[in-house]
Amino acid sequence: MNLTIAEKILSRTSGKKASAGELVVAKIDAAMTHDGNAKLTIKAFQEMGGRKVWDPNRIAIVIDHVAPSASETISVVHQTMREFAAVQKIRNFYDIGSGVCHQLMPEMGFVNTGSLVVGTDSHTCTYGALGAFATGIGSTEMAAVFISGKLWFKVPETIKLNITGNLKPSVTPKDLILHIIGKIKADGATYKALEFTGPTITEMSIDGRMTLCNMAVEMGAKTGIIAPDQKTTRFLKGRVKSPIKPLKSDPHAEYEEIIEFEVGGLEPQVACPHFVDNVKPVSDVKGIEIDQVFLGSCTNGRLEDLRAAAKILKRNKISPNVRMIVIPASKEVYNAALKEGLIEIFIKSGCLVCNPGCGPCAGAHEGILASGEIALSTSNRNFPGRMGSTEAQIYLVSPMTAAVSALNGKITSPK
Repeated sequence: MNLTIAEKILSRTSGKKASAGELVVAKIDAAMTHDGNAKLTIKAFQEMGGRKVWDPNRIAIVIDHVAPSASETISVVHQTMREFAAVQKIRNFYDIGSGVCHQLMPEMGFVNTGSLVVGTDSHTCTYGALGAFATGIGSTEMAAVFISGKLWFKVPETIKLNITGNLKPSVTPKDLILHIIGKIKADGATYKALEFTGPTITEMSIDGRMTLCNMAVEMGAKTGIIAPDQKTTRFLKGRVKSPIKPLKSDPHAEYEEIIEFEVGGLEPQVACPHFVDNVKPVSDVKGIEIDQVFLGSCTNGRLEDLRAAAKILKRNKISPNVRMIVIPASKEVYNAALKEGLIEIFIKSGCLVCNPGCGPCAGAHEGILASGEIALSTSNRNFPGRMGSTEAQIYLVSPMTAAVSALNGKITSPK
């Protein structure tokens, strides 16, 4: 029987042939929790009678959502996480300033081709860019994983997205995934595996592929996944300890659906308030005055994103009516941006550069919006109250659109 890459990974980790629709109990290769829900995970672990985690080397604990702490309540959460990591001898503890969990997991070698990775965050699906089956789970489920190293799954059916065409210079992977979400809609891929294929994906960088897989969950998908290639191997070399074994779907694998996208003529896209699938060309909403621009997050805080924005901002000043917050996705990204002079460009152009972390995306302590304010964000969600006031409006865009709009003080297409 021919299998998709998602079925192959769940077959390997469950020890049986896993076809779409079947229930399997699979061994977890790596697990992650962050300060948004680690307290609940630790509490559930203790209530279940957990004493020792199944493998401290396969667990990562990250402080990124409110980093540094914004209140005594949050500080207690961070303290609980630090104490748990120490007691359980979890050395892979990433404290404030380390970066966003979804950037750290691939960087620190927790994700390999063909691996099964879970995290207490819906955007764990980001790691599918490296050919892994990665998905978000609940805090109680994670407690069970901490104890046993296993979890049950319903093997998802796979929707294949075949993408062709050369993206225009002003169009980025973020524009592409927004376009796809606008077509498939927020519930169009519920509990499916979205497999991104085609020459457009082959040409795309690992940074770009991570952006695509990151937002698979915005269509309800269980995971997003891209078959590994030489670019994947180059990224993983020196990061992962286990052998890199590329895994691909069989030529005659059975898909629930195959959807074709020809994107050679695609224009820059924007997700308008208050839904991620409310997608339009940027030219349809140009001229709307903005108050804040956010460049960063697990969607677009990588080096490629910072480079694209810095190229536009270099030797220019952002509008005096706009505040622009720039947050690299990790310390590794921050250091690379520093060496390339990108941080200097952002500061000289009038941006505020903050420490690596989730920042305004989490809506917890940085870049909080007031009632009536309008923000452009390179993050992944624009629901009411996501970045502060429920009366604020959030438009999701690419780093290029964010940068050129910051210069003009209003939504502007980078083309």
